[in-house]
Amino acid sequence: MDVQERLDLVLRDPTEEVITRAELEELLRTKSRPRHYIGLEISGALHLGSLILTGFKINDFIKAGIDCTVFLADWHTYINDKLGGDWDKIREISGYYADAFRFFCPGVNIVTGSELYEKTPDYWENFVRFSKHMTLARTVRSLTIMGRKETEGMDLGQLLYPPMQSVDIKALDLDIVHSGMDQRKIHMLVREVFPKMGWKPPVCVHHHLLPGLAEPVKLGLDENADEDARISSKMSKSKPASGVLIHDDEKAIREKISKAFCPVGEKEGNPVLELVRHVVFHEFSEFVIERPVKYGGNVTYASYSEVEQDFVAKKIHPMDLKNATATYVNKIIEPVYRHFKGREPRLS
Repeated sequence: MDVQERLDLVLRDPTEEVITRAELEELLRTKSRPRHYIGLEISGALHLGSLILTGFKINDFIKAGIDCTVFLADWHTYINDKLGGDWDKIREISGYYADAFRFFCPGVNIVTGSELYEKTPDYWENFVRFSKHMTLARTVRSLTIMGRKETEGMDLGQLLYPPMQSVDIKALDLDIVHSGMDQRKIHMLVREVFPKMGWKPPVCVHHHLLPGLAEPVKLGLDENADEDARISSKMSKSKPASGVLIHDDEKAIREKISKAFCPVGEKEGNPVLELVRHVVFHEFSEFVIERPVKYGGNVTYASYSEVEQDFVAKKIHPMDLKNATATYVNKIIEPVYRHFKGREPRLS
């Protein structure tokens, strides 16, 4: 595989941003096995965004010959009060996450925060040194990476979250850091501070945030209105009714998607069209909408742009779009659903 083919895999949907493309090209040209990671908090059941969309992008990296790691941030989970701060539960659900990513992304490495800190003797020294480059105001502004408002009451431990996430990157000796768009603030901080410390700044790859199925909302999680809408509306483990879980069977998937926000002829903020673009067309080369002859008969699309064009032109009814989308989403989720059937995680 040549550099351009590897680059195309990294850049394909759901990638939304690369900082910088020139650095990425140079890295792929000069290093046969660049080191990648994505860090995840341990919380609720995995869903289309947290496993499937994220896993699609990890698999793109693996196909491009990149050494991929899923970092299970157990200490960050504890700091952010997820799973009630219960360490037994955090360890149990960490095992579930590891199982899911190994199944969906064959060849991926799994590392927990606890493992990393035990084998990195200079981690806390580097943590203190890095923290000296952060103001308290900058730290507070970065707390939106935890899905929290800046004005929200927090304990002192939660202020440790941003510098820890930054120093994790140093400890793992990474070439590429990967996340959803909601984590870009910390990566911009890393690229600013690492050169001041004589550390290698990584290339940053940010993928699209898959929205929940409900109407978009703005919760004031970011000062930028567009960014706030994306972060506030993303598919979340804490809102299972508006997200498709990997443990949903076909009936549940169809019921959830049938109730999704999908206004006639509107593409902006339409979560069903987002599923077609970022989930269906990542795995399938065509999208077939089945309908009775009296409503136009079956129609086959070879690209997302064709689907969007016909939907905006009101040539596709929202319910027909939803039914077809549910069919394809179920095909993608079914192998994972079967893998966990009968041993779904106990989250409470």
